[in-house]
Amino acid sequence: MRRLLVTGGAGFIGSNFARYMLREHPDYQVVVLDKLTYAGNLANLADVQDNPNYRFVQGDICDQQLVDGLVAEVDAIVNFAAETHVDRSILDAGSFIQTDVHGTFVLLEAARRHGIERFLQVSTDEVYGDIPTGSSREGDPHCPRSPYSASKAGGEMMVQAYHTTYGLPVLITRGSNTYGPYQYPEKLIPVLVTNALDNIELPIYGDGMQVRDWLYVLDHCSGIDAVLHRGEVGEAYNLGGGNERANLEIVGKVLDLLEKPRSLIKFVKDRPGHDRRYSLDCTKIRTLGWKPARDFEQGLAETVEWYVSQEAWWRPLKSGEYWEYYKQNYANKMSGR
Repeated sequence: MRRLLVTGGAGFIGSNFARYMLREHPDYQVVVLDKLTYAGNLANLADVQDNPNYRFVQGDICDQQLVDGLVAEVDAIVNFAAETHVDRSILDAGSFIQTDVHGTFVLLEAARRHGIERFLQVSTDEVYGDIPTGSSREGDPHCPRSPYSASKAGGEMMVQAYHTTYGLPVLITRGSNTYGPYQYPEKLIPVLVTNALDNIELPIYGDGMQVRDWLYVLDHCSGIDAVLHRGEVGEAYNLGGGNERANLEIVGKVLDLLEKPRSLIKFVKDRPGHDRRYSLDCTKIRTLGWKPARDFEQGLAETVEWYVSQEAWWRPLKSGEYWEYYKQNYANKMSGR
């Protein structure tokens, strides 16, 4: 299993994973397929573009002919390709169903036709829904509460169905909130950092006490690697950082690291169906010998410093056409302004 197709590999976690695999498995060949929508960025992969074991293909996972040709050339698929932003899913659910469910189906069909050795679906803890107490285990029922999480749950169900019906060797990972370099600045931590650097308001939904478990991106990548190579076929694995924090605590830490005042915080109207807490029981993946390596305080400080030093990467993203659209259609509508 030395030839990988990494779909959505120009996005945040996908690009970090492609880089990670080329470094940790130098004999592997990695083909990245990405549609290069607003969140896909070839700059994320600039440092591996000359690696002879790396190849980039621009395209859509919903394109059956393209997908079939690529899958015929590889041994395994790791599917990161997805629409992922909850706010966007509330306003445009259709694109999430198309990519996250139908696109997964197209990949599964190609995998079945060509006898792929492993098909790993990268999913999210959000499929479990709101968890007031305790922690979600892999066998717990799905209870998605946003179009985004519902589309990811739908993709998972297709993956599991292809295992049961056709015997396809599938694996699923459900990751917690992930942070680190190359994350598109619509997500919480990069929004906080980049806004604070420009002394712009930091919009915080509701009371800011929503709790998330934070996982550093390279720990997420190493967890996927562990599941891909050592996971039991047909099984799902939770990947959590063990760092449950309220959003408001994250805001405070970012402001402290940047030496910015709390007066930049602006509480805005909560979004519809906003889950209060996610929490993962990661006992199962520990049996594969995986655990997070990055301390949260260290990882957050390194992430903030990365955005401080990489203005040339994020500045164009926040000044472009999509960002203006985002501010008009998401930030204003969701905040009630």
